[in-house]
Amino acid sequence: MKNRNSTVKKTKILLIYTGGTIGMVKDYDTGALKAFNFNKLIKNIPELGQLDCAIDSVSFDIPIDSSNMNVEHWINIAKIIEEHYDSHDGFVVLHGSDTMSYTSSALSYMLENLGKPVIFTGSQLPIGDLRTDAKENLITSIQIAALREDSKPVVQEVGLYFEYKLYRANRTTKINAEHFEAFASLNYPALIESGVHLKVNREYLFRANATKKLKVHKVMDQNVVILKLFPGFNQTVLHSILNSPNLKAVVLETYGSGNAPTDEWFTLELKKAMEREIFIINVTQCSGGSVLMGRYETSKHLESLQVINGKDITTEAAITKLMYLLGNNISPKLFKTIYETSLRGEMQ
Repeated sequence: MKNRNSTVKKTKILLIYTGGTIGMVKDYDTGALKAFNFNKLIKNIPELGQLDCAIDSVSFDIPIDSSNMNVEHWINIAKIIEEHYDSHDGFVVLHGSDTMSYTSSALSYMLENLGKPVIFTGSQLPIGDLRTDAKENLITSIQIAALREDSKPVVQEVGLYFEYKLYRANRTTKINAEHFEAFASLNYPALIESGVHLKVNREYLFRANATKKLKVHKVMDQNVVILKLFPGFNQTVLHSILNSPNLKAVVLETYGSGNAPTDEWFTLELKKAMEREIFIINVTQCSGGSVLMGRYETSKHLESLQVINGKDITTEAAITKLMYLLGNNISPKLFKTIYETSLRGEMQ
């Protein structure tokens, strides 16, 4: 008689190591940190053997500090996922925490019709450190990537797991350089909370069109800028930035619920830029909350100009969404409507 368990296919998870503190071990002779061999992952973290899934790994040829992360690296990650999409059930991307929210937000747009989990994680301390957060973050990220219900993955989007919580990646921002609780998602609840059990908040999970095939976008337009307002911001600076060669779009970080100076020169500079088909996105520089143009006198001029409303989007998701839409050559007439539409659950 055939063993029923022998026909059960193990969930296959692919670990993608890009660099960052999580993949480091300390050389106790020199005290220096160095990347460890991910082919020896189980040996370094024997607890992974207790997970009921098969783990493969692939590493960037040269692991990088996330401060050096760029669009080409994003495309590389997307290509790795595309190449292994049919052979694996879930993906865990190990990444430095500094730019993790940017990369994971970008990947959420680049992976259209995603039907499998892509979980980003990292750590504040190296994996070999006595008090490291790396092991818990890595083990739970793999466990979440392997979660299935009725033969389908529970998570079908790009997530970011850190310090006992899985967030929608394009809702996150890094808030602390020292605490283990390094990330926050102030405008959207956690998707999964890790305690004695994994608590899945199913009502918050994103679902793409399951009938459509994964489409990987590999063109991201980098002719964009983030511009943060501050008291003393002047016309010379604004004029210089808005007249930068090849500039196509600006994420304008405004005050409070989308407020900005009402000086005539400010409105005029924005108007001229928009006439040259430079897109202006109004995003609040507050960590939480939403843009509500027209609520105060100091945002009615932006509303009149038809500045694009970033609503409750994070700056990280706003700039990567711009790169994605510009890379897809969206018609200028449709751009505002499409940008103000939630594509991957990045805004309300």
